[in-house]
Amino acid sequence: MPEKDRYKYSNREMMAIAAAREVKNGDIVFCGTGISMLAAMAAKNINAPLSTIFFETGAIDAKLEELPLAVADSRVMYKTAVNGGLAEAFATMQNRFTGSRVVGILGAAQIDIYGNLNSTAIGDYRQPDVRFSGSGGACDVASFVNRTIIFMQHEKRKFVKKLDYFTSPGWIDGPAGRKKAGLPPGGPAAVITNLGVMRFDRNSKRMYLAATYPGITSAEIQAETGFDLDSERAEEFTPPTAHELRILRERCDPQGLILKTPS
Repeated sequence: MPEKDRYKYSNREMMAIAAAREVKNGDIVFCGTGISMLAAMAAKNINAPLSTIFFETGAIDAKLEELPLAVADSRVMYKTAVNGGLAEAFATMQNRFTGSRVVGILGAAQIDIYGNLNSTAIGDYRQPDVRFSGSGGACDVASFVNRTIIFMQHEKRKFVKKLDYFTSPGWIDGPAGRKKAGLPPGGPAAVITNLGVMRFDRNSKRMYLAATYPGITSAEIQAETGFDLDSERAEEFTPPTAHELRILRERCDPQGLILKTPS
């Protein structure tokens, strides 16, 4: 690769680094397959070495010498602190001592202004246009962990006023929504897309535009959003550094298993 192109970055790399920066030392990161796993690995190797990664399949604090292809890939079990099962994974997530430190990384087909997610169906549930795999463990994660980070492609058909199906809770309908539903404190903290970073207002719990990626305007992001998105607080996102990109490419995904996958 020519030196002048070495530290250009793709949208996928930007998204992975943006999510990695959300993870702090001491966080316990519950992640799935693909870019969420890559983001968790990037965080542990760049800015949060004292974070712990665990998987739905029960592997807790794996060494992760190589990027696993799935949560059931045997590589997630290499040099773990605990090799358990679903019960241990979900107990870690819901435990009152560890739960307040758990960060869940999720994705979905649709999201609304309160961060509620649909990963079940597009169209009428009984006769859908598209049927997805459903919640898996996502509803449990969204319900019980202290905060969630959500990956989305930013398109109007995905950022919608009303979900076609309510799979996983965000802030439900506002600041008291989770409490009324009997859920513990928690909720979505950030939405990472290919265009920018969204967060949720402390009082209203409505989504707002927190950062645009270099070269992307708030108007362009609004055009791809199916509801009014407050952009008054938007700043330009600090792009990945040479160091972050080097670790992401050479340490986390040297084979390009995720980074070179078409978006």
